[in-house]
Amino acid sequence: MLDWGKYITTADKLQHKAKWQDREDLNHTIILSLADAQLRLDNNGVGQLSDIAMLRIGSYECQKYWRHLKRQLTILSLNTDIEDSDGNTTELIDTIADDKAIDLDAWLDAKTFTLGCPMRLVQIAHKIVNGQKLTQVELNYLCRWRKRQQKRLL
Repeated sequence: MLDWGKYITTADKLQHKAKWQDREDLNHTIILSLADAQLRLDNNGVGQLSDIAMLRIGSYECQKYWRHLKRQLTILSLNTDIEDSDGNTTELIDTIADDKAIDLDAWLDAKTFTLGCPMRLVQIAHKIVNGQKLTQVELNYLCRWRKRQQKRLL
């Protein structure tokens, strides 16, 4: 004979192991699994399920629940619309950072620009800023560097 009260009590002990929105579903799954196990025992003429066996069956159903959740694919489309904090909707693909985009703040910062320049060119730039006169060698170096940079831009 099925003891639904025991099954419900056992399921209530284990339902907190599921996500909040799935607790009732897991509760019902555990109850039905316990009833099914008891019916199998009754058909074999063995007797009643022990409390430990009921907890074991319930914990097995919890394990199946989590295994099922982990195997579900969670694929997002880059075309799905998302909403930002201001309430504006935009596609997910538009939020991906572009590696080739120019960081304008860093580009305008002289320190960032000078990191990629030769040290001799930086020294020439300091002389120009301080109003010092450049030697002919420095003027030639600056002219050659400018021409080389212009060719790269074309």
